[in-house]
Amino acid sequence: MESKEFLTHLSSGKTVHGGSAVHRFMHGVSQDALRITAEINGRYHEPDALRTLFSQLIGKPVDDGFTLFPPFHTDCGKNIHIGKDVFINMGCKFQDQGGIFIGDGVLIGHNVVLATLNHAKSPKDRRTMLPAPIHIGNHVWIGSSAVILPGVTIGDGAIVAAGAVVTRDVPDNTIVGGVPASVLRPLSGEEMSKKVLVISTSPRKGGN
Repeated sequence: MESKEFLTHLSSGKTVHGGSAVHRFMHGVSQDALRITAEINGRYHEPDALRTLFSQLIGKPVDDGFTLFPPFHTDCGKNIHIGKDVFINMGCKFQDQGGIFIGDGVLIGHNVVLATLNHAKSPKDRRTMLPAPIHIGNHVWIGSSAVILPGVTIGDGAIVAAGAVVTRDVPDNTIVGGVPASVLRPLSGEEMSKKVLVISTSPRKGGN
């Protein structure tokens, strides 16, 4: 199996059966991801070197405005798609086999989990995996320790509160929070007008 065939299978949402050729290939991809993330997390790297390593991890170049504060963890990496001026804070974990698509100007806080795989409900078939992508719109802010589950789309400009567990789609320009997450309120006009300023300055301060 080639990488392109592997990613096409996952991105199509087809089932990954335990012990299948796709499943075995997935384990091989995981070893490469573990090797690169060990290098990312194992010692200090200048920002440009981190961008180079992250590009190797995902198999495509990242924008010069991309910022990563390690440690960072993934067991695949090759199905992560990053827009411009994205900031990822410390301790994040991306399970990206089903596809993670991150728009421009996104801020991702400490210890955020993005998970794109479910397991079959039947105990006899529990090793079978069901991939579904996560789509994160432009200028989204995801707070610390939030968890985004498979198949979720987060709309442009939305804020996900710290500790939220997001199980369903989030509308544009809303604040969601809780377990499971629900819409708390829409962003006000004043908040919308200040949004660009917040997004352009927060990565330099680390964000949450």
